[in-house]
Amino acid sequence: MDIKVLARDVQYPEGPIIMPDGSVICVEVAAGRISRFWGGKREVVANTGGGPNGAAIGPDGALYVCNNGGMQFKKFGDFTIADGASPDYKNGWIDRVDLVTGVVDRIYQACNGVTLKGPNDIVFDKEGGFWFTDFGHAHDRKVDQGAIYYAKPDGSMIREARFPIMNPNGIGIMPDGNQVVVAETFTSRVWALDIVGEGELAPEIPGLPGELIHGEPRYRLFDSLAVLESGRIAVATLADGGITVVGGGKDPEFFPVDCDPMVTNIAFGGENLKRAVISASGTGQLLECTWPESGLQLAF
Repeated sequence: MDIKVLARDVQYPEGPIIMPDGSVICVEVAAGRISRFWGGKREVVANTGGGPNGAAIGPDGALYVCNNGGMQFKKFGDFTIADGASPDYKNGWIDRVDLVTGVVDRIYQACNGVTLKGPNDIVFDKEGGFWFTDFGHAHDRKVDQGAIYYAKPDGSMIREARFPIMNPNGIGIMPDGNQVVVAETFTSRVWALDIVGEGELAPEIPGLPGELIHGEPRYRLFDSLAVLESGRIAVATLADGGITVVGGGKDPEFFPVDCDPMVTNIAFGGENLKRAVISASGTGQLLECTWPESGLQLAF
């Protein structure tokens, strides 16, 4: 693939979204802000504070953002990596961002009295609710257990759908709308979990979160994901930077991104949903290319 640089000097980009006008909105985790990039230009859309992470457009046209509450970062040569919770971390939350005014509203920071730890990635269903992962945080000698939640964008309902689950990161919905797919970072596994009601997943067999789509045999860690129109799943891959495509009854494929070991997201848009934007977080770049398959059209 012919990979081109869309933007440089982005402060740990994640959650890219290709807008109808061709611009790309993404979070800058290390800067606590949302930015827009197009035609060599950039603008700040909103300042959220904390650590904005995954993002998605909701049914009202606003941007909904998983905020992990803040992270600290370390430099290793030319690369930046995330390294646990920031010193001023208290908890995570979900933001609603008005893309016209830049106004940020915090809509959730707890579920049934339990504070959100490190909300990470988000996807809307066609009914207008959203699933999101809570990766947790590392705190010195302690690590939060992860969870999957479901919520409504108007602030009226949030439900814990699965707890615990190992470091859940990327999340998507399969084309038929009947399964949520989740990538676990440090196990390098992708699971499909059956949806059996509004914000409700099929009961877990102990130790088996759902249907195992893929377990990576190499040392490649999994970050965010995007579902393709075919039902295959493109997973952003850390350590050995690239995109791993799994599922659909085919052998896994790996598409290397040689410039960066910290490939954290992939998003699809443009003509036939084949324009791919990739966040290369370690080097602070947004990359783009034409993907061989079409991405799945998102709900909003």
